[in-house]
Amino acid sequence: MKQMNEQITDYINNAPDEQKRIMNVVRQLIHENVPGVREEFKWSRPVFSKKKGFAYLRTAKEYVTLGFSDFHRLDDPGNLLEGTGKDMRHIKLRSADTMDKDLLKKWIIASAEK
Repeated sequence: MKQMNEQITDYINNAPDEQKRIMNVVRQLIHENVPGVREEFKWSRPVFSKKKGFAYLRTAKEYVTLGFSDFHRLDDPGNLLEGTGKDMRHIKLRSADTMDKDLLKKWIIASAEK
């Protein structure tokens, strides 16, 4: 992984174990699939940017939210994305073992291509 933001590393390391695992997997997927990605800590959460922000992570009590901007770019035939905002949608990730990493990879790539 490149260009790691220390605040994001701290945010992840301070999370409960399963959330930490989830966020580390997502962070790795982002870095492996988005050349030149930048990590920023905005709005009290990790934000991943290329030309502009395309994804964020946020902890909740029982899950991790992975949010995407410009969700219109994402193919979601299973209607897994939640939210009602004009441009943002998110998915709730509850386990690193059951995450659909292939789907997340596709969404990460599509979201970063702005």
